[in-house]
Amino acid sequence: MSECRAWTAGDPVLEAYHDHEWCKVNHDDGFQFMMLCLEGASVGLSWRTIMHKKSAYCAAFHDFDIDACAAMTDGELEGLLSNPGLIRNRSKIFSVRRNARAVLKIQREFGSFDAYLWGFTNGRRIDGHWRASADVPAVSDVSRRMSADMKKRGFGFVGPVITYSFMQAIGIVNDHLADCEYR
Repeated sequence: MSECRAWTAGDPVLEAYHDHEWCKVNHDDGFQFMMLCLEGASVGLSWRTIMHKKSAYCAAFHDFDIDACAAMTDGELEGLLSNPGLIRNRSKIFSVRRNARAVLKIQREFGSFDAYLWGFTNGRRIDGHWRASADVPAVSDVSRRMSADMKKRGFGFVGPVITYSFMQAIGIVNDHLADCEYR
């Protein structure tokens, strides 16, 4: 087995994510919004924790329907702070609505969230063809630019490490190792 899959450590949820979603191109605005929110929730935590809470996040946030999340009230969001299936951090919970509203503005300006995101690479996929996990970066020039622009547009929890992980999650970046069968 490739070293690429080592971070899944025999966890079926992470294995499925690695094999079928991670670094796979996805142009769906809803999926991209969900992954941005999940990546934001992971700040300071393990990705394993978030992936095991994914279904609770989907249930709490209307399956990450962008319009529904943008319309969530303070009361609804406050209520989620007692949901044991979520990371009960007020800033992270409220960032979902904030990010949904920012995505809606981007959709009006660019036609889609997807067009905005892929604009950072001029529509090209970044593929490092890494040989070892230690070679895979945590940030890039593109993730720094994306982070800075998203922050200006009002997004929360979009530092350059998160935006790099996000680009992996939606397939802008392919960091499967060169010998990985799931490339």
